[in-house]
Amino acid sequence: MLRIVVLVSGGGTNLQAILDAIDAGRITNAEVCAVISNNPGVYALTRAENKGIEGIVISPKQFETRAAFEEAYLEKVQSYEPDLVVLAGCMVVIPKKMVEAFPNRIINIHPALIPSFCGTGFYGLHVHEKVLERGVRVTGATCHFVDDGTDTGPIILQKAVYVQDGDTPEVLQRRVMEEAEWKIMPEAINLIANGKVRVEGRKVIIDDYTFGKI
Repeated sequence: MLRIVVLVSGGGTNLQAILDAIDAGRITNAEVCAVISNNPGVYALTRAENKGIEGIVISPKQFETRAAFEEAYLEKVQSYEPDLVVLAGCMVVIPKKMVEAFPNRIINIHPALIPSFCGTGFYGLHVHEKVLERGVRVTGATCHFVDDGTDTGPIILQKAVYVQDGDTPEVLQRRVMEEAEWKIMPEAINLIANGKVRVEGRKVIIDDYTFGKI
Protein backbone atom coordinates (compact mmCIF):
# COMPACT_ATOMS: atom_id res chain seq x y z
CA MET A 1 0.00 0.00 0.00
CA LEU A 2 1.46 3.34 -1.13
CA ARG A 3 1.49 5.82 1.75
CA ILE A 4 0.82 9.38 0.58
CA VAL A 5 1.29 12.70 2.32
CA VAL A 6 -0.46 15.58 0.53
CA LEU A 7 0.88 19.14 0.89
CA VAL A 8 -1.65 21.93 0.35
CA SER A 9 -2.06 25.68 0.72
CA GLY A 10 -5.69 26.42 -0.13
CA GLY A 11 -9.05 24.95 -0.99
CA GLY A 12 -7.82 21.49 -1.87
CA THR A 13 -9.67 20.76 -5.11
CA ASN A 14 -6.83 18.54 -6.33
CA LEU A 15 -6.80 16.82 -2.94
CA GLN A 16 -10.52 16.13 -3.37
CA ALA A 17 -9.89 14.70 -6.84
CA ILE A 18 -7.37 12.29 -5.30
CA LEU A 19 -9.73 11.27 -2.48
CA ASP A 20 -12.61 10.77 -4.93
CA ALA A 21 -10.41 8.65 -7.20
CA ILE A 22 -9.42 6.42 -4.27
CA ASP A 23 -13.08 6.01 -3.29
CA ALA A 24 -14.04 5.20 -6.88
CA GLY A 25 -11.23 2.67 -7.34
CA ARG A 26 -9.43 4.73 -9.98
CA ILE A 27 -6.47 4.82 -7.59
CA THR A 28 -5.65 1.44 -6.10
CA ASN A 29 -2.99 0.26 -3.63
CA ALA A 30 -2.73 3.74 -2.12
CA GLU A 31 -3.91 5.71 0.90
CA VAL A 32 -3.60 9.33 2.04
CA CYS A 33 -2.15 9.21 5.55
CA ALA A 34 -1.88 12.95 6.22
CA VAL A 35 -2.59 16.39 4.77
CA ILE A 36 -0.21 19.20 5.70
CA SER A 37 -1.05 22.85 5.06
CA ASN A 38 1.18 25.90 5.40
CA ASN A 39 -1.94 28.02 5.96
CA PRO A 40 -4.42 27.63 8.83
CA GLY A 41 -8.15 27.50 8.22
CA VAL A 42 -8.04 26.44 4.57
CA TYR A 43 -10.80 24.21 3.21
CA ALA A 44 -8.33 21.49 2.26
CA LEU A 45 -8.05 20.71 5.98
CA THR A 46 -11.83 20.35 6.18
CA ARG A 47 -11.72 17.95 3.24
CA ALA A 48 -9.15 15.87 5.14
CA GLU A 49 -11.23 15.94 8.32
CA ASN A 50 -14.31 14.83 6.42
CA LYS A 51 -12.43 11.70 5.35
CA GLY A 52 -10.95 11.02 8.77
CA ILE A 53 -7.45 11.96 7.60
CA GLU A 54 -5.12 13.83 9.93
CA GLY A 55 -4.69 17.47 8.93
CA ILE A 56 -1.76 19.53 10.22
CA VAL A 57 -0.74 23.16 9.92
CA ILE A 58 2.93 24.07 9.75
CA SER A 59 3.26 27.75 8.86
CA PRO A 60 6.40 29.82 8.35
CA LYS A 61 4.80 32.34 10.73
CA GLN A 62 5.24 29.83 13.55
CA PHE A 63 9.04 29.98 13.27
CA GLU A 64 11.65 32.67 13.72
CA THR A 65 13.55 31.72 10.57
CA ARG A 66 12.80 30.13 7.23
CA ALA A 67 15.42 27.48 7.96
CA ALA A 68 13.62 26.48 11.17
CA PHE A 69 10.32 26.21 9.28
CA GLU A 70 11.86 24.08 6.54
CA GLU A 71 13.42 21.75 9.10
CA ALA A 72 10.12 21.28 10.94
CA TYR A 73 8.26 20.87 7.64
CA LEU A 74 10.58 18.09 6.53
CA GLU A 75 10.52 16.38 9.93
CA LYS A 76 6.72 16.32 9.96
CA VAL A 77 6.54 14.86 6.44
CA GLN A 78 9.14 12.24 7.31
CA SER A 79 7.27 11.30 10.49
CA TYR A 80 4.54 9.68 8.38
CA GLU A 81 7.07 7.57 6.46
CA PRO A 82 5.41 8.32 3.10
CA ASP A 83 6.22 6.51 -0.11
CA LEU A 84 5.00 9.51 -2.10
CA VAL A 85 4.64 13.23 -1.35
CA VAL A 86 1.99 14.98 -3.44
CA LEU A 87 1.92 18.75 -3.95
CA ALA A 88 -1.75 19.55 -4.51
CA GLY A 89 -1.95 23.31 -4.80
CA CYS A 90 1.01 23.75 -2.46
CA MET A 91 2.50 27.24 -2.67
CA VAL A 92 5.52 26.46 -0.47
CA VAL A 93 8.88 26.36 -2.24
CA ILE A 94 9.95 22.82 -1.44
CA PRO A 95 13.28 22.87 0.42
CA LYS A 96 16.21 21.24 -1.34
CA LYS A 97 16.71 18.95 1.65
CA MET A 98 13.18 17.58 1.16
CA VAL A 99 13.84 16.89 -2.52
CA GLU A 100 17.02 15.10 -1.51
CA ALA A 101 15.15 13.10 1.14
CA PHE A 102 12.51 11.95 -1.38
CA PRO A 103 14.23 11.56 -4.77
CA ASN A 104 11.62 10.95 -7.48
CA ARG A 105 9.04 10.54 -4.74
CA ILE A 106 7.53 14.05 -4.82
CA ILE A 107 5.03 14.94 -7.55
CA ASN A 108 3.38 18.22 -8.49
CA ILE A 109 0.55 19.36 -10.74
CA HIS A 110 1.22 22.44 -12.90
CA PRO A 111 -1.64 24.21 -14.76
CA ALA A 112 0.08 24.42 -18.15
CA LEU A 113 1.93 22.23 -20.63
CA ILE A 114 5.53 22.31 -19.41
CA PRO A 115 7.92 23.70 -20.67
CA SER A 116 5.46 26.46 -21.64
CA PHE A 117 4.22 28.92 -19.02
CA CYS A 118 6.22 27.48 -16.16
CA GLY A 119 9.09 28.39 -13.88
CA THR A 120 9.52 31.19 -11.35
CA GLY A 121 6.40 33.34 -11.02
CA PHE A 122 4.11 31.01 -12.95
CA TYR A 123 1.56 29.73 -10.46
CA GLY A 124 -2.17 29.86 -9.87
CA LEU A 125 -4.29 32.27 -11.89
CA HIS A 126 -1.17 34.05 -13.19
CA VAL A 127 -0.46 31.08 -15.48
CA HIS A 128 -3.84 31.40 -17.19
CA GLU A 129 -3.51 35.17 -17.49
CA LYS A 130 -0.25 34.70 -19.39
CA VAL A 131 -1.75 31.96 -21.58
CA LEU A 132 -4.53 34.32 -22.66
CA GLU A 133 -2.14 37.25 -23.14
CA ARG A 134 0.00 35.14 -25.45
CA GLY A 135 -2.99 33.97 -27.46
CA VAL A 136 -2.13 30.28 -27.56
CA ARG A 137 -4.84 27.88 -28.75
CA VAL A 138 -3.97 24.94 -26.54
CA THR A 139 -2.99 24.85 -22.88
CA GLY A 140 -3.42 22.08 -20.31
CA ALA A 141 -1.78 20.59 -17.24
CA THR A 142 1.35 18.63 -16.39
CA CYS A 143 2.02 16.16 -13.59
CA HIS A 144 5.73 15.88 -12.93
CA PHE A 145 8.29 14.77 -10.40
CA VAL A 146 9.85 17.54 -8.33
CA ASP A 147 13.57 18.21 -8.48
CA ASP A 148 15.58 21.16 -7.13
CA GLY A 149 14.50 23.43 -9.99
CA THR A 150 11.16 25.12 -10.63
CA ASP A 151 8.88 22.94 -12.80
CA THR A 152 11.95 21.19 -14.22
CA GLY A 153 11.48 17.62 -12.95
CA PRO A 154 10.70 14.60 -15.17
CA ILE A 155 7.23 14.76 -16.73
CA ILE A 156 4.84 11.93 -15.87
CA LEU A 157 1.59 12.86 -17.65
CA GLN A 158 0.20 15.80 -19.61
CA LYS A 159 -3.26 16.59 -20.93
CA ALA A 160 -4.20 19.30 -23.40
CA VAL A 161 -7.13 21.71 -23.02
CA TYR A 162 -8.37 24.02 -25.77
CA VAL A 163 -8.55 27.75 -25.15
CA GLN A 164 -11.93 29.15 -26.20
CA ASP A 165 -12.97 32.57 -27.45
CA GLY A 166 -14.17 34.72 -24.57
CA ASP A 167 -12.23 32.83 -21.91
CA THR A 168 -11.31 34.76 -18.81
CA PRO A 169 -8.44 33.56 -16.61
CA GLU A 170 -10.99 32.29 -14.09
CA VAL A 171 -13.01 30.38 -16.69
CA LEU A 172 -9.90 28.87 -18.24
CA GLN A 173 -8.52 27.93 -14.83
CA ARG A 174 -11.69 26.01 -14.03
CA ARG A 175 -11.68 24.18 -17.38
CA VAL A 176 -8.02 23.18 -16.98
CA MET A 177 -8.78 21.83 -13.52
CA GLU A 178 -11.84 19.88 -14.61
CA GLU A 179 -10.50 18.53 -17.91
CA ALA A 180 -6.86 17.99 -17.02
CA GLU A 181 -5.62 18.49 -13.45
CA TRP A 182 -8.30 16.39 -11.75
CA LYS A 183 -7.68 13.59 -14.23
CA ILE A 184 -3.91 13.30 -14.63
CA MET A 185 -2.91 13.73 -10.98
CA PRO A 186 -4.99 10.73 -9.81
CA GLU A 187 -3.90 8.77 -12.88
CA ALA A 188 -0.22 9.43 -12.13
CA ILE A 189 -0.67 8.38 -8.51
CA ASN A 190 -2.38 5.15 -9.59
CA LEU A 191 0.45 4.35 -12.00
CA ILE A 192 3.06 4.97 -9.30
CA ALA A 193 1.11 2.96 -6.72
CA ASN A 194 0.99 0.01 -9.06
CA GLY A 195 4.69 0.05 -9.94
CA LYS A 196 4.37 1.19 -13.55
CA VAL A 197 6.54 4.31 -13.40
CA ARG A 198 10.32 4.40 -13.85
CA VAL A 199 12.62 7.42 -14.12
CA GLU A 200 15.56 7.18 -16.49
CA GLY A 201 17.55 10.39 -16.44
CA ARG A 202 15.09 13.19 -17.18
CA LYS A 203 12.55 10.90 -18.79
CA VAL A 204 9.69 8.95 -17.24
CA ILE A 205 8.99 5.47 -18.58
CA ILE A 206 5.46 4.12 -17.99
CA ASP A 207 5.06 0.38 -18.47
CA ASP A 208 1.98 -1.10 -20.18
CA TYR A 209 0.20 2.21 -20.58
CA THR A 210 -1.89 3.68 -23.37
CA PHE A 211 -1.44 7.42 -23.66
CA GLY A 212 -4.46 9.50 -24.55
CA LYS A 213 -6.95 7.39 -22.61
CA ILE A 214 -7.59 10.04 -19.95
